[in-house]
Amino acid sequence: MALNEEVSGTGASGPGRNLEEEIRRFWDADAPTYDDSSSHRPRDPAVLAAWTAALAHLLPPAPARVLDVGAGTGFLSLIAARLGHTVTALDLSPQMLSRLQRVARAEDLEIEVVTGQAASPPEGFDVVMERHVLWTLFDPADALGSWRRAAPNGRLVLFESVWGSVDSLEALRSRARQVLRRLRSEPSAHHGSYSDSLRQSLPLGSGTPPARLVQMAGAAGWHRARLERLRDIEWAERCTLSPLERLLGVQPRFSVVAD
Repeated sequence: MALNEEVSGTGASGPGRNLEEEIRRFWDADAPTYDDSSSHRPRDPAVLAAWTAALAHLLPPAPARVLDVGAGTGFLSLIAARLGHTVTALDLSPQMLSRLQRVARAEDLEIEVVTGQAASPPEGFDVVMERHVLWTLFDPADALGSWRRAAPNGRLVLFESVWGSVDSLEALRSRARQVLRRLRSEPSAHHGSYSDSLRQSLPLGSGTPPARLVQMAGAAGWHRARLERLRDIEWAERCTLSPLERLLGVQPRFSVVAD
């Protein structure tokens, strides 16, 4: 089963050191080409501006202490730092974090990096955010609880999308988009794919249903969960597509925010 090309992020916690090491190796190997995909690091000015507006809207007023879990090469971390926040980037992959550091230094941004598991974060934050990380975790419910402890009086911001088995119509559109990419000989967004055994061991390995994420956040001690469709980001992404691609649409994006 191939990795969903429009999903990104890293992190792991749980039942087997060998599986955790398999995940770390995967993302270390993916690091050199990860940012080549526009779904991982958009380069279109309008798409980047839409993401910046989303973070400015959903994060607390700057300066806040922000923990970016599964930060990868730092797409969210860099935006938050540009907005004036104090950012700590946590990821299982040192190679991903190394890429983040190079970009941060080039922009003269101070971002602390921590190599470690998503479920074992440092503490003392005003907000915990993630993008497409929960599906990669062996125990996402436990991770959400650990993030509550990392920001006991803070905010949770999940950046997620509809993919996999969550919506049958969207799954058809996603497959059609992947076929079109192959016909155009476009490179894959990843260097390879998770093994079937690894994917099947992940509770959210087949998709991230919005209702389930809201429920899990509440069970982990987060309150007043709000769900918001990220339509401006979707619109900006559609503007970059050809007419045929626009007919197939873009991956639906949403955020879950809780206090």
